[in-house]
This record gives sequence, structure tokens and C-alpha cells, in this order.
Amino acid sequence: MGWGAFLMTIAIRRPRLSKQQRRSLLIGLLFISPAIVGFTLFNIGPIIQSLQYSFTRYNILQPPRYVGLNNYLFLLEDRVFKIGIQNTLYMVLIGLPIHLVFNMLMALLLNTKIKGLSIYRSIFYVPSITPVVASTIVWLWIFNGQFGILNEFLRFIGLRPIGWLTDPNWVKPSLIFMGAWFGGNTILIYLAGLQDVPHDLLESAELDGANALQKTFRITLPMISPVIFYTIIVNVIGYFQYFTEAWVMTSTRDGSAGGVANSAMFYSMYLYQTAFQQFKMGYASAQAWILFMIVLVATLILFKTSRWVYYHAEE
Repeated sequence: MGWGAFLMTIAIRRPRLSKQQRRSLLIGLLFISPAIVGFTLFNIGPIIQSLQYSFTRYNILQPPRYVGLNNYLFLLEDRVFKIGIQNTLYMVLIGLPIHLVFNMLMALLLNTKIKGLSIYRSIFYVPSITPVVASTIVWLWIFNGQFGILNEFLRFIGLRPIGWLTDPNWVKPSLIFMGAWFGGNTILIYLAGLQDVPHDLLESAELDGANALQKTFRITLPMISPVIFYTIIVNVIGYFQYFTEAWVMTSTRDGSAGGVANSAMFYSMYLYQTAFQQFKMGYASAQAWILFMIVLVATLILFKTSRWVYYHAEE
């Protein structure tokens, strides 16, 4: 659950529970108590400690030294940090909408009644259960400037090859293009939502003369708007932490990554380099808390602007 959902939940007044409901609640808490204890011991402690480290200069080998707000102030002057924010916002504001629209279109197509539908659904879902690193390495060869299949296709149709991973203008579009390959989970969630759309509403609309587009935009999408909202929240949080694909695609032999002119240097990648390659744990902790605040604000904004979500179960 995102922080926005948590804040929204505690703000809602709950009715008094009956004796049976309190008993059921206690039983439920008992079953999830191992997870609660584990979270308390292994998450809350490091979270608090990272906040403390964000006000220190700490390199693991020496004791932390308090520096106040210097880490946060230095972030305002860090050029690579600003590039990381810009690249991450590019993926969130451009890449994420493209992927969500593409996944929705695929889900709508896979929701139709055609022969061999189960095979097509499996084909679209299999990439999502393939290890991300292995799939990314395959795409690394596909994007290869000299031997990649994409450039071979461009040459075949008479177009000039593109430096997918060597041209700063094409690195992020290449990652967005590759990201459509990993949309199986989102497509599956959309399919589950589409299965719950009442068929009688679609049939009534068809009898009234509505075409496919009208049924989609006036019935189907509003009915699954809670599902769409959920995928937006989850993917926004995930895209702010975009890391694995870009790291594998742009890593070099010396252990660095980020692409040409830092064109693929995303926030999480720079945080990782700061913490585990440069061992600036205090500075990395400050970056982590800034990222947390950005994700928290984004989540709250999404919940604040969620009036378009239609919860038909409440009617």
C-alpha cells in the first residue's frame, strides 16, 4: 500500500466493531504478526538510521560525522543529481503513459472472443516471468548498432541505422520501447478488471446503437477505473525507482553506467553509485529521503485528483 492510501485510510472514520468483528480482527492480526514483527525489526530500524545518516558524512570505514543539512544543500548543486531527476521524470511522464495505454490496448484485444485466445494471452504474459536481466541482455543485442535486428530492418527498408544506445537522443526512447515487453503483469490486471464489466450494460448499449469506441470509453473504461487507478499508483512508484533495465543496458566494463552523457542516468542508478561504488552513505541516504518525499507527494497528488475513479460497488 502506498503512503497516500495509508493516509487516506486512517482519515476515514470507522464504525464501532462488534464482538465478533473484534475477534476476527485479532485473529487476522495474529496471522500477520510475523510480517509485522519482521517489518518492525528489519525495516523501521534501518529507515530511522538512514534518516540519521542523511545528516552525516559516512563512508562505512569511519564513524559518521554530523554535517547538518550539507548533504541536502549539496544536492541542489549536484549536476548529475539534476540529470537523474530529469531522466526519471521523463520515464514517469512519458514512458509510463505510453506503457499503460499500450497495455490497455493489448488487454482489450485479449478480451475479445477469438480462436486460440489462451495462446495469445500466454504469449503476452510469458515475458513478465522471464528474468529481467536475461531479457534485457537479449534486447541489448537487438539494439546493437552494428548487428542488431532493428538496424538490419531499417537498412532493409532503406532507412539509416539508429544509434539506439549510443545516441543520447535515442537512449530513453529505446528503454521505453523495450519496456512494452515487460507489461504482462499490468495486462493481466487489466484483463481481470475487464472480466468484471457487466455484459448486460454492454449489450444494452449495443442495442441502443453504441459502437465499439463508445462502449469502450463510456462503459468499459469507467467500470474498470479503480483498476486503472491502482496500476497508475503502483507503476508511478515503480518508475520513480527505475533501475535494472537501464543499468544492464548501459553498464560498462569499469562498473559505471548511465549511457552517453548520462542520458540514461536515473535517480536510483545515481543513488546506487553514490552508496555502493563511492561509499558516500550519508549523501546516498539524503538522496533516498528526497526520493521518498517525491514519491509520497506524487502519490498524494494522484489520490487528490482521483475523482474520475468510479466505484460502482458503492452505488
